[in-house]
Amino acid sequence: MLEREIKLPFASAAEARAAILAGGALPLRGRRLQEDCLLDTADEQLRRARSVLRVRVESSRSLLTFKGPVQPSAMKVREELETVIGDGEVMVQLLQALGFHIWFRYQKYREEFSREGVVVAIDETPVGVFVEVEGDEAGITAMAAALGRTPADYVVDSYRTLYVRDCHARGVQPADMVFDQA
Repeated sequence: MLEREIKLPFASAAEARAAILAGGALPLRGRRLQEDCLLDTADEQLRRARSVLRVRVESSRSLLTFKGPVQPSAMKVREELETVIGDGEVMVQLLQALGFHIWFRYQKYREEFSREGVVVAIDETPVGVFVEVEGDEAGITAMAAALGRTPADYVVDSYRTLYVRDCHARGVQPADMVFDQA
């Protein structure tokens, strides 16, 4: 199955929420913390193939996701295989027992909306607020326009790439992208 998405930066979650609701989207899932682990083999087989194996843990469910390499496009397009799992922490332990290791962790607060075949998410991350729009090309383009944005505004980088770029700009060494616990 192909995943197609874009990110759009916003100054705040409140601004993003107001724009999404004004754009005709309806609430789908409430705000919750998502904790993601990216895993790979010791020889970085997945990273070398530009692929990702992710375990996501959130309040009501956990997901195991494989994402293939990004395909050339104005939007982020890649193969995605995803399934709900019973216990994300146990899945991470199982994958570690099979030789995988966690190479990056990241957190975000996510709230989701829907509009005409697209899922629109507000992602509050340690490096800013982004609206992620996922669906078919026409739906993404229409939702972006409803948010007052054009293809020139599309961000197709991963949160890891955005985080590493932010760390370099601040002159700090990248680690995991998690919220301060203070």
